[in-house]
Amino acid sequence: MMEMAYIFDSHAHYDDEQFDEDREDLLEELKQKGVGGILNMSSDYASIKRTVDLTKKYDFIYGAIGIHPENADEYSEAVKEEILALLKEEKMKAIGEVGLDYYWESNPPKELQQKVLRDQYEIARSLGLPVILHDREAHEDILRMAKEYRDVTSVFHSYSGSVEMAREIVKLGGYLGISGVLTFKNSRKLPEVVKEIPLDRLLIETDAPYMAPVPYRGKRNRSDYLLGVVERIAEIKGISVEEVLLATANNARRLLKL
Repeated sequence: MMEMAYIFDSHAHYDDEQFDEDREDLLEELKQKGVGGILNMSSDYASIKRTVDLTKKYDFIYGAIGIHPENADEYSEAVKEEILALLKEEKMKAIGEVGLDYYWESNPPKELQQKVLRDQYEIARSLGLPVILHDREAHEDILRMAKEYRDVTSVFHSYSGSVEMAREIVKLGGYLGISGVLTFKNSRKLPEVVKEIPLDRLLIETDAPYMAPVPYRGKRNRSDYLLGVVERIAEIKGISVEEVLLATANNARRLLKL
């Protein structure tokens, strides 16, 4: 049987209030437009239930649940128990979006962020699940932790690091999420990373409703816009759009054990 080429969006937030007005119509439309899979991310505590609900309603949506570093102070033993219980659900496939964010001064202290991330890595290890990482201005610390948990598959969402760091991640068996940033004119490091890193370590992602690619920059992002990112990867690697779609969908399926 021939493999079908389709878009697998490895990181989206369709529970976001920006989709409240037309979520149902939009998700049905995406299915018609070649989107075959979406991994929806929770970030704060409130979004965990919304993510679970989406996976129950749509056959092509899978879930990642966890507490984002900006909301690290929402994490507690009770929340941990709830996360553990929900991760037993069939369509919960990853811990995410978790990580470290040192960019905003208003964020919880670094020590707390690290403690919460370590705890969620422990959950991932105990359940054999991958971890979807948010890394902002925290390259060194987050890479150190990914190395500490090398038995857990780490996905660096919307990758923004160097080629050298990307090579380290690949050595660990991790993946890089390639977002709409690749299509931005001022994107210098990312094209280099895409050129250097093997296709079997790349995932494509929207971070919808954020980070729409050119020519939709500034608009609400959606999974079918990933075609622009796929075209750019194909151009950089000198291969066909179909090859990129097949490989990135296979990578997502392998990562999530689908």
